[in-house]
Amino acid sequence: MRVPLAAALVAAGVLAGCSGSPPAAPLPVPPRLTDELPAEVTGDAMFDRLQALQGIASANGGSRAVGTPGFDATLDYVAKALRDNGFDVQTPEFERLNQVSAGNPALWVAGRRYSVVQASVLVTTPPRGLTGAVVRPAKPAGCAVTDYPGGVLPKGAIAVVDDTGCSVVAKQNAALVKGAAAMLVVSAGGPKGSPAGLFTPGYYNGLTAPVAVISPNLDAVLRKSRGPVQLTLDGKTVRLTSRNVLAQTKSGDQHNVVVVGAHLDSAPGSPGINNNGSGVAAVLQIAVQMGPTPAAANVVRFAFWGGRQDSLGGAERYLFDLDRETLNDIALYLDVDTIGSRNPGYFTYDGDRSGPPSADFAVDDVPLGSDGVERVLAGYLNLAGRRPADMALSKSSDISAFATAGIPVGGVTTGATQKKTTTQARLWGGTAGQSFDPDYRTAGDDIDNVDVVALGVMGSAVASAVAAYAESTDGVNGVPTRAQRHRAPVRP
Repeated sequence: MRVPLAAALVAAGVLAGCSGSPPAAPLPVPPRLTDELPAEVTGDAMFDRLQALQGIASANGGSRAVGTPGFDATLDYVAKALRDNGFDVQTPEFERLNQVSAGNPALWVAGRRYSVVQASVLVTTPPRGLTGAVVRPAKPAGCAVTDYPGGVLPKGAIAVVDDTGCSVVAKQNAALVKGAAAMLVVSAGGPKGSPAGLFTPGYYNGLTAPVAVISPNLDAVLRKSRGPVQLTLDGKTVRLTSRNVLAQTKSGDQHNVVVVGAHLDSAPGSPGINNNGSGVAAVLQIAVQMGPTPAAANVVRFAFWGGRQDSLGGAERYLFDLDRETLNDIALYLDVDTIGSRNPGYFTYDGDRSGPPSADFAVDDVPLGSDGVERVLAGYLNLAGRRPADMALSKSSDISAFATAGIPVGGVTTGATQKKTTTQARLWGGTAGQSFDPDYRTAGDDIDNVDVVALGVMGSAVASAVAAYAESTDGVNGVPTRAQRHRAPVRP
């Protein structure tokens, strides 16, 4: 029978006493990570990080947005701090799209305007649109030149195809060879819900003509019309290159990884000190205090996402690049976003689905184990004297990509544009009827408008959760084991 270490030590002490020898001094017990780490992630330490980010913004036109020198300097600052503390750091590059203007994409049929989805995000029509006859291939998929009738299509023709058989690029290319000026794809789901293989990764790079997606209902209207139609695609999108910053501990189980992340960028024209310099400061301080080789059972991965304000490019692209086995290695994801609001609330993301229903996530869409993550975070906040409230999971958060992948999620925030209620003001202090962060996404989101107390409380709460799961992902607040994770690769 295996004797526990503590019992063995007691027995050794008894035997030593019987022999007349002095009792052996007890072996020192190393402090637990959960006891040390939260106390080391202080508001003052994080505020020092925020001052560095403010300096970067001030030296670069008051912004740290993706595509600006301020973002590049932010990334370099974070990567250097990690390397200086012994971490191996990766800064993988990825391409993302930035929508400058949504425009008003439309199709005019018999004098009536109908909204469409602009699939050719990098290609627009002339300002007055394109007017042409509707032409349909004999084979509705329109995947090959031979799908169309013989001869060249009428000048300025607008081809109409269905969403089956091949990619939208192949459909466009066949239509262009026949002489079409633009193309409409009939699809019930639009670009995000259409059949697999229609909108392949990077498809927009292959579209050189105006292409829109229309609904089956609009297609029915088209079939009843005999005259030309006018297509206007005026949404403006540009292609940007960005980078993530990734580092992880070298000790612990590499097949049971705790990921904690924050987005690096600010909103355009904003220093972004609360949104989301505060999250960056917290994750960076946790990493520095843990160091690259903590006494922990599980690996901790620190992620700083290089694109969030205008799209979830950083977190999404990170997941797109992971195969099934690597996805299953991730135990959970903790998100830190906007935790120093000057009229703060104390919110945990609603992993146990006890709050108001989310507009973006059905109950069954919240990954198993997210309830335990919320309890860990809420438990710390309660002990810190800050009664937490639920924040609904949202597709506008980096959490969304991980939840979609089936990874348990959680995180904290002190709130943004939502108004603080009278009840919340009684509970947490501050001003009822005012936004939690009145400076959100503005030039006023600077070092002078951060609540350092809230910053310290929320940063320590995340540190406590990171430490707890680094030590164990089992127990009442645990997440599914590695053998229970059956995730499929995430695709655009």
